[in-house]
Amino acid sequence: MRQRKPAKANRKVDDGGRVVVVTGASAGVGRATARAFGAQGAAVALIARGEEGLERAAEDVREAGGEALPLSLDVSDHEAVRAAADRVERELGPIDVWVNAAFTTVFAPVTEVEPEEFRRATEVSYLGFVHGTQAALRHMLPRDSGTIVQVGSALAYRGIPLQAAYCAAKHAVQGFHESLRCELLHKGSRVRVTMVQLPGLNTPQFTWVRSRLPHNPRPVAPVYQPEVAARAIVHASAHARRREFWVGGSTVATLLGDKFAPGLLDRYLARTNIKAQQTEYDRSPLQPDNLWQPPDREKDYGAHGEFDAESSARSPQQWASRHHGLLALGAGAAAATALTAVRRAARSK
Repeated sequence: MRQRKPAKANRKVDDGGRVVVVTGASAGVGRATARAFGAQGAAVALIARGEEGLERAAEDVREAGGEALPLSLDVSDHEAVRAAADRVERELGPIDVWVNAAFTTVFAPVTEVEPEEFRRATEVSYLGFVHGTQAALRHMLPRDSGTIVQVGSALAYRGIPLQAAYCAAKHAVQGFHESLRCELLHKGSRVRVTMVQLPGLNTPQFTWVRSRLPHNPRPVAPVYQPEVAARAIVHASAHARRREFWVGGSTVATLLGDKFAPGLLDRYLARTNIKAQQTEYDRSPLQPDNLWQPPDREKDYGAHGEFDAESSARSPQQWASRHHGLLALGAGAAAATALTAVRRAARSK
């Protein structure tokens, strides 16, 4: 059994709980994921920039039944991320799971994104994952134990208009993930790495993203609640032998469409996705902007965005992904039954 530091007065997890680090934990998917791990009795280190959102997220974890260690830092700072990992190990114990979820981006056509904005989005949304992964590996590899979950997107494979900065970063994370996984397999390491590819989600990013669109940005329908993503991430952390998980029917459709008819998908997205990523409301010049500074430094935005009315809290496809072995067994049994029936019918003639 893991040796931990003596229990604190407010400690709610027992020695059997996992130690989990979640980046981007103050809002959206990271917030929902931290809370989900807390509900399992985990000790959760929450990493984000916004102090107010981070403190409220820590309260969520404690209320769910876990222990929380909020750490305010920018994941683009590799030294800060490494120091945070060291602190987690000292105060909570050996890190079992590291979840990379932090990101920032710009909604705009490529010609309207400044070079420094591309750089900033890449430093957070790609290099932030690299920094988190390397910090986790420093502690996990010597123990030959631990799991790293990369929070991805259908856009890790399929670029769409108006999101070049985000799509490029997620493509980079996907390549990084595959390279690392091959290296770990080569070494025979028991450190696991997996990636969860997500659909459009109802998160606060559409409230505070830097945007040059004429109307407020929105997730592409169908929209899912961040708890759908959180459940998938928690599940992936316990089943990390799989290289990746797809969440949502729209993710499956996008990835398969890109694999078998990418040119056709180009034309479809060109025709539909400019409008599909905008509401009917004009963008407000007072909308907050999280590219350089966190909007939740003094205000908590929570896990959900502004699209609760149309967002689904369930994903049948997610159940199918979790139970793909059972479904395959059922399909095999059905096929065998059908074949037997055909043979019997043939003999009766």
